[in-house]
Amino acid sequence: MLRRARLYHFGIFILPALTLMAIFVMYPTLRTVFLSFIGEDGSFTLSNYTEVLRSRDIFNPGGYEGEFPFGALIHNAMWIAIHLPITTFLGLFLATFLRNVKGGGIIKSIIFLGMVMPMIVGGIMIRFMFDGSVGVVNMVMGFFGMHTQTWTAYPETALFSLIFGSVWLWAGFSMILYSAGLETIPNMYYEAARIDGASRIKMFFKITIPLLKPITVVVVTMTLLWELKIFDIVYVATMGGPGGSSNVLALQMYLYGFREWNAEKAAVVAVLITLFTLVAAIPLIRSAGDEAE
Repeated sequence: MLRRARLYHFGIFILPALTLMAIFVMYPTLRTVFLSFIGEDGSFTLSNYTEVLRSRDIFNPGGYEGEFPFGALIHNAMWIAIHLPITTFLGLFLATFLRNVKGGGIIKSIIFLGMVMPMIVGGIMIRFMFDGSVGVVNMVMGFFGMHTQTWTAYPETALFSLIFGSVWLWAGFSMILYSAGLETIPNMYYEAARIDGASRIKMFFKITIPLLKPITVVVVTMTLLWELKIFDIVYVATMGGPGGSSNVLALQMYLYGFREWNAEKAAVVAVLITLFTLVAAIPLIRSAGDEAE
């Protein structure tokens, strides 16, 4: 009787979900991997991978005389190297600073608007932020007598404009997570530290940061995944230009698939993004599991 009840519940609650996952997740994933190994003549081959990895669109470490573009893979790495630490530390700083500030909840809500905004709209706003005529960045720089230009229109500044412009779109995410994490730290730790004569800075580094490590793992993991699959902001703001100087992997996958109509190359880039995601995420997830234990 118990066994029949378990089978009944499995069929009612679990089987439909597994069926949908198999149709919309597992099959497309396996199909993409299979397609990445198929040549133009329909035979199994590794040439798709060698051709994509040798392409200057993907990997061009020397650039053109040491200048952009360096290839979508290096551009993604640069995005991670700059955007990840800035958004992580900025979110932690804002969460800590606004914790006991009057009206801090309203300020947090305003900052979080960048996170709930569609990234297509965010990309358009970034494009106008760095515009030479109406951009707020140039207005501020011009006020201080600094050089102004349309920063997304030049190869040496386009990628950095997108990276720094997207900080405000994602910083709200880490700020909200850190704000929730700060509420879980008992005040008795800080009170005991004050009695022992600890300064605010020492309490921050000895109490706050260590106890927020599980939150940091989540923030770093989610931010890293977002940066590896970044597409919409780049597509709207620069379309990977000028001259491929702001191109990224997800955009290159789109260009292979819907501009060159080469589904095999697009599948290769999709597999590479998935592999990079797994390589980056699995150690962080294991670290979070170890902390929970």
